[in-house]
Amino acid sequence: MSRGLLSSAEWRRPGVRRTAWGVHGILLLLLFLAGLGPMLWLAKAAITPTQDTLRDPLALWPNGIDWANLSTAWSRVEISKYFLNTMILAAGSWFMQLLVATTAGYALSVLRPRYGKVITGVVLATLFVPSVVLLVPLYLTVVNPPLLKASLVNTFWAVWLPAGANAFNILIVQRFFDNLPREVFEAAKVDGAGPYRLFWSVVLPMSRPILGVVSVFAVIAAWKDFLWPLLVLPDPDKQPLSVRLPALQRFVELDVFLAALAISTVIPVALFLIFQRLFLKSGALGGAVKG
Repeated sequence: MSRGLLSSAEWRRPGVRRTAWGVHGILLLLLFLAGLGPMLWLAKAAITPTQDTLRDPLALWPNGIDWANLSTAWSRVEISKYFLNTMILAAGSWFMQLLVATTAGYALSVLRPRYGKVITGVVLATLFVPSVVLLVPLYLTVVNPPLLKASLVNTFWAVWLPAGANAFNILIVQRFFDNLPREVFEAAKVDGAGPYRLFWSVVLPMSRPILGVVSVFAVIAAWKDFLWPLLVLPDPDKQPLSVRLPALQRFVELDVFLAALAISTVIPVALFLIFQRLFLKSGALGGAVKG
């Protein structure tokens, strides 16, 4: 039996058991209010008239539900265009982060170059550098990229390429690869698999849990990123929701603006609900080793 704050003898006492369950219930309610409360309120406010939201923010539709807010936000605020821009930016950032994290993690963990530990230390050291410090040199690099004569400003590449340089993703993927069974790698090499075949046919299929975790992190980070897209995408027609919605706030009614915010949160919430098991079981190998 696992140890806890209360012993088994204390748990058998009805008063102690009721008090413990009461405390658990109160803590669960507080966590629910702190975590889901703002999102539930946003969902309610998205279909509530402006006057009702201002007069009594916590009331549940005193004068009915206004479903037209969603359609108005989609058409008048042009959510569809900025929604598409956000999806394009998120998809490109996801691909670049997954590509760099898996290849770098594979090289450092499976191929194990001579100076792999030094490279890992350098990658780890970059986590301690504040991202704000890197804004100016990164922006200058995007304005005048090496080996290219054209500036990347106002193109999606200005967001996609820097997104790939994510040290956190590289380290967690490397850590996952370190725990994969080496016997499978040796067996694949005996069967004639080279480095590329080993990566594509053996390592990646065994790494679905960590690939899902990195994918969710990458998409959510790209979806909510504000400062960098604001700097490198000055054209409003190419800006994502996170940048364009604050700029449009003063031109639309409050209820329409809240409806637009609610629509913009659909994809991140849906991704988390779909991949939530991967966060809890990211160490599962999915039956890679048999017998």
